[in-house]
Amino acid sequence: MTSGTSAGFGRRLAALLYDGVLLAALLVAFTCGAVFLNHRTAVEPNTAGVWAYVYRAGLVGVIAGYYLVNWTRSGQTLGMRAWHLRAVTALGGPLTLKPAALRLAFGGLAWAPAALGVLWLYIDTDHLALHDRLSNTRVVHLDT
Repeated sequence: MTSGTSAGFGRRLAALLYDGVLLAALLVAFTCGAVFLNHRTAVEPNTAGVWAYVYRAGLVGVIAGYYLVNWTRSGQTLGMRAWHLRAVTALGGPLTLKPAALRLAFGGLAWAPAALGVLWLYIDTDHLALHDRLSNTRVVHLDT
């Protein structure tokens, strides 16, 4: 069980920005491998054919894998560690694959339209963002 208060928008955004830097590095490394395998040319439909779509799916897989592995192993990404946040179930337990995957899918939708789904936490009585509520998870600010 993890105790703590529901994390606010500022900490969530800061953690997302930290994670964005690490994800950029991971995506660059993945892209370097894809370009090398494509005989050092851009991975586009006109140069790589169907493999360009496999490459794009791989980019999504790297991002999804980063979040799913971190959330199911420790409940924290690197950015969440820096800002003392942890993703937990509604009861405060560790995330398993299903709630983590739901959180990831709904999180993309919550952040996409100008972060309106995340700003929902200021309206919600339990201070949960929309993707927290839909995935039956929450992000807590750890008491340090």
